[in-house]
Amino acid sequence: MASAASTLSPSAPRSAAPDAGRPGLGLLVLLAATFMTSLDIFIVNVAIPAVQGDLGAGSAAIQWVVAGFGLAVATGLITAGRLGDIFGRRRMFTVGLALFTATSAACGFAPTAGTLVAARVLQGLSAALTGPQVLAILQTGWTGKAQARAFSMYGLTMGVGAVFGQLIGGLLIKADVLGLGWRACFLINLPVGLAALAAVPRALAESRAPRRPRLDNTGVALSTAAVVALVLPLIQGRSLGWPVWTWLCLAGSAVLFAVFVAHQRRLGATGGDPVLDTALFRERGFAAGALAQLVFWTGQGSFFLILALYLQAGRGLDALASGVVFLAIGAGYLLTSTAAHRLAERLGRRTVPAGALLMAAGLGALWAAVHGSGTSGSLWELVPGLFLDGVGMGMVIAPLTHDALGTVPAHLVGAASGVVATIQQVSGALGVALIGIVFYGAVGAGAPGRYPHAFGLGLAFLLVLEVLLAALTARGAGRAGADAG
Repeated sequence: MASAASTLSPSAPRSAAPDAGRPGLGLLVLLAATFMTSLDIFIVNVAIPAVQGDLGAGSAAIQWVVAGFGLAVATGLITAGRLGDIFGRRRMFTVGLALFTATSAACGFAPTAGTLVAARVLQGLSAALTGPQVLAILQTGWTGKAQARAFSMYGLTMGVGAVFGQLIGGLLIKADVLGLGWRACFLINLPVGLAALAAVPRALAESRAPRRPRLDNTGVALSTAAVVALVLPLIQGRSLGWPVWTWLCLAGSAVLFAVFVAHQRRLGATGGDPVLDTALFRERGFAAGALAQLVFWTGQGSFFLILALYLQAGRGLDALASGVVFLAIGAGYLLTSTAAHRLAERLGRRTVPAGALLMAAGLGALWAAVHGSGTSGSLWELVPGLFLDGVGMGMVIAPLTHDALGTVPAHLVGAASGVVATIQQVSGALGVALIGIVFYGAVGAGAPGRYPHAFGLGLAFLLVLEVLLAALTARGAGRAGADAG
């Protein structure tokens, strides 16, 4: 894989860059959209009890407030990446950002649980429209060290939204700004979104694929159906006891993906414009980067989930106090993510495997602390492991994303960005499903005393994933070094 400081091959033509006079403003606009999306994935968990009380929402509706957003994001990403190639990345980014802002308002002012679920699904589709455009613009609009810094800031922003989402939500609900309660968790997007929209025309120039492709409607339908068939049972399966339809959906998704790939190959071979050019996966750097993304993101969402459950159900903390504990991860993450591009310049291709091993060490230290303290020990015992995990995380997110796109030709950047973003979403759902089997199986009836054991088993699962990530990326670094030699 290409290092985080590398650039695209000179033979790969680039699209137009942001206005040369306002590159900082352009980056700020892209990061604002990234932050809102990342925040909304995690902040809603804190708002759930208040939503139930205010709207009288049942368990099914509440589950769909969370799951509907994630499912909508996952299903729209591949198509959204291609739409950016066809109609222009700034245009699609602007449409997505406007819709995300509007649907955030719809969530915040939702009068019923059903309205909130519908608004969340539309909000997820809007987020899907912006995500691939952000990655494509970062990859085509900046070069060299400036690009590495831009991806470093992108990784920082994603992590801040994820790590601090619970704390921000807890603070908003506790403050009860203007009597809005849980609604502030969604309405906070309005001033940010409107400010970013106002800046887009001055901050970003238009860019698209060098040759304008046509939209493959059959491919769009197949890819959407395949992702829904995969992600829906992963999201719903554990809570429903894995009924027969979940297994039928998973089997059907494999068939749909096979048909989708066959259609894409046939369309590409006959001179058409597939929504996903399978030539992407013949790029060794992209294929390896996609696999590494799958392993990494399978662990991330599930880690935040079981940590929150351990702290709240096992240790009896409220959402705000639990969010404060997350600050230990955030401190470590901020320490390295702000300097990820400089670390990549110094460590080169060893950055990601080193970060993965630090995460593994942090998870090991956290396991030892939980094993020793159970449900009654000092929370300070958790801090070293959480901090070390955050340090490693800050070394991984931005270089890993950059590496996956670093060798992709300009005419495939939009499609590749959609694939990377889809992998992040799908693997997050996969991780929650897998760790749910381990964690909830160990918790049993849910007595607080069972949570340390269940959390420890989950940490062991995640530790294996981080070691696997280190092995995968170290292998790629070694192969690249041999090629260079």
